[in-house]
Amino acid sequence: MDWKTLIVEKEGPVVRVWLNRPECRNALDQTALQELTEAFQALRTDFEVKVVVLGGKGPTFCAGADLRNAPGLPRMTTVSGVSAREQRWLGELGARALDAIENLDAITIARIQGHAVGGGVLLALACDFRIAAEGTSFWFPEVEFGTLLDWRGVPRLIREIGFARARQMVVLSEHFDTVQADNCGLLNEKVPLGELDSAISAYVARLIQTPELALLISKAQFRAYAARSVIGNCSEFEAELLIRTLSSETARAGFRSK
Repeated sequence: MDWKTLIVEKEGPVVRVWLNRPECRNALDQTALQELTEAFQALRTDFEVKVVVLGGKGPTFCAGADLRNAPGLPRMTTVSGVSAREQRWLGELGARALDAIENLDAITIARIQGHAVGGGVLLALACDFRIAAEGTSFWFPEVEFGTLLDWRGVPRLIREIGFARARQMVVLSEHFDTVQADNCGLLNEKVPLGELDSAISAYVARLIQTPELALLISKAQFRAYAARSVIGNCSEFEAELLIRTLSSETARAGFRSK
């Protein structure tokens, strides 16, 4: 398939999915989110695949939402013909992309370098393993911009690192580095940039040698726990909050200033 925003490379049981918008630091627009959803949904029926690595072309993993053309941005409330129903559908594009990554039976690894901002951090959170280059900068800017961290990101973050640290990161819009990300449990490993690919290759080699059924069942166990967490129950609540927040002048002014 021809992708506009992705590069998908397959080599036997290993697939590498690259965000391919380096000119805008792999920011996520509607097309990118839709293509991520389609790519990972398609991989569910490729039963040869055991490991999928998600990375970003260029110096940055993902700069978050593309403010020029991102789903759910405040400016969309002023576009003629965009109904509340359509806004809700657009606002769920990100959540659907994350769900497609999480629901993949193959093991997923996030290859993180440069910057991971907002939705970029959430893409990594949707993966089973997260390996980052030292010096990578992480940031949840949404509250500072006058909106909220949606895509069911808050419960995902809480699930991985706990309430106290997640609250601090999101509410204070903190910048944090790989040392802090590693210390709070957001990462599985941090390595020098020049060793990033070799570190990921070591994970891949170990995973493809592991009995497939054991991998599948183990991932299903963790997925079952996640399904019982608040993630499965927050979608409607978050959608309503998003519509109200994005309708505010504060949010519109915040995004215009950035």
